[in-house]
Amino acid sequence: MIDWWNSLSVAAQVFACIAVPASLVLLIQTVLMLIGIGSEGGDGDGGAFSQMFSFGEAEGDTEMPDEIPDGDVDPAGLDALRIFTVRGIIAFLVVFGWVGFVMTEAGVKLFISIPVAFVCGFAMMLLLAFLMNAVMKLRNEGNLDNRNALGVAGKVYLTIPAKRQGEGKVNIMLQGSYVERDAVTDADEDIPTGSEVVVTGISGQTTLVVMKK
Repeated sequence: MIDWWNSLSVAAQVFACIAVPASLVLLIQTVLMLIGIGSEGGDGDGGAFSQMFSFGEAEGDTEMPDEIPDGDVDPAGLDALRIFTVRGIIAFLVVFGWVGFVMTEAGVKLFISIPVAFVCGFAMMLLLAFLMNAVMKLRNEGNLDNRNALGVAGKVYLTIPAKRQGEGKVNIMLQGSYVERDAVTDADEDIPTGSEVVVTGISGQTTLVVMKK
């Protein structure tokens, strides 16, 4: 084993030092996820790339009382596709390390191996993000009632235009799961990404009405 290790080039050893520990961590993560421990919290609809605009005031608003109960939901780090999660980064290191190792051992020049390994690792991050996205969507489909979001605090991840001039998106805790929902506001100013908000009503069937917390 030592002789085999010493026979490797320095580049191959570096790639192996990245790939092997990352593979072990990914294996442990996968086992924990399968038994329901340590799974990454996520919403049902990550990965929206654009905002859908609806002009004018929607009908059928369900309003909240003037007094809004306190809520403290912090879905920090829930980005569009949640690419840069711990699991995503580990998957990147696994693929980056093994691809680089194999290419280096095959005699491919380092200036080619590194970019190819990087691209393959990033592609795996994207694939994992889409897969987790699909799983979360399936998990959160069902009997979720948006009325249960009234009074709940959340965080904006796509800017919400002022005075209902368009829809943004928020992440909130709904019936025990982080979910993404379209949102509008009656505020005079846009509510930017990252702002904490409170749900004050429901516009139409699924769009939430929020105010800055």
